[in-house]
Amino acid sequence: MMKKRQLLLAIGLSGLGLLSQGQVQAQTAYPNKPIKIVVPFPAGGTSDVLARILGQKMTESWGQPVVIENKPGSSGNLGADLVAKAAPDGYTFVLMDVGNLVISPALFKLPFNVATDFAPVAMVAYSPHLLAVSTKVPANTQAELVAYAKAQKGKLNYAVAAGMGSASHLAGVMYAQRNGIEWGYVPYKGGAQAITDLIGGQVDVMFNGMVATYPHVKAGKIKLIAISGVKRNAQMPDTPTVAESLPGFLTGSFQGLLAPAGTPKAVIDKMHAEVQRIAAMPEVRERLITLGAEPSAMSPTEFGNWLKAEIPAMAKIVKDEKITVE
Repeated sequence: MMKKRQLLLAIGLSGLGLLSQGQVQAQTAYPNKPIKIVVPFPAGGTSDVLARILGQKMTESWGQPVVIENKPGSSGNLGADLVAKAAPDGYTFVLMDVGNLVISPALFKLPFNVATDFAPVAMVAYSPHLLAVSTKVPANTQAELVAYAKAQKGKLNYAVAAGMGSASHLAGVMYAQRNGIEWGYVPYKGGAQAITDLIGGQVDVMFNGMVATYPHVKAGKIKLIAISGVKRNAQMPDTPTVAESLPGFLTGSFQGLLAPAGTPKAVIDKMHAEVQRIAAMPEVRERLITLGAEPSAMSPTEFGNWLKAEIPAMAKIVKDEKITVE
């Protein structure tokens, strides 16, 4: 009887060993099928640009297609909801301006919980918003823009690049309220069409992410008034920050990659390491810097803590500024 028990124990331990080895092999084999990165905005915006940079490099490195799927709507909440409800198997992610995510709980009744339904993977990059105007607007400085807006009370149209309640919307509302000006808000599903209309003069002014906006500034298609970062940008040292006129004013495009909650930690860690590897590549880093984006070294844990801190902070701003979505 003793020998029989010992034999069964040995078989059981052997089975556990095989299971452990199989788990290791499964983790090592990841990914073994196509990966989908959802961008909850139309093609051409900041999130889309960054997702396609990452997707191309991941495909080259892993030999599995990384498909970028644009799912615009509801200030990014539609695409985010799809990922929140996706299988947590490591093959579905969302890359978006997470500034939108942390604002949304204060403005919308969401079908998901930002703090608990996502697994933060990587804060890909931060880029300040650019305050830009149509070439048809007779203003080249903040003072001139404010004066013109006051003279044209309520007549200027502000392009909301990613829908009402987005980071772009919040930036425009704060800027107008702090300067005592009024303008109308024109919502767009994404930054690409908003910029197209700004170039064409259908709208007058906007705050938008630097990655998607700066190339049009350099091409002379729109005029740059100010930058919303903490300090002046090295690429445009003569462009003042908004904070030089409005102390403490800081907005921007915080681009983050998230997975559904419950995604295995090994997958999160591997994807995070891959994002960091790609961001450190000289050609990618140069491109990001040229576009005005700063790569982030934030860990998944630090990213999660950032989300938890920003949600109440944004809720306070929404309440203090009496911002609503009409």
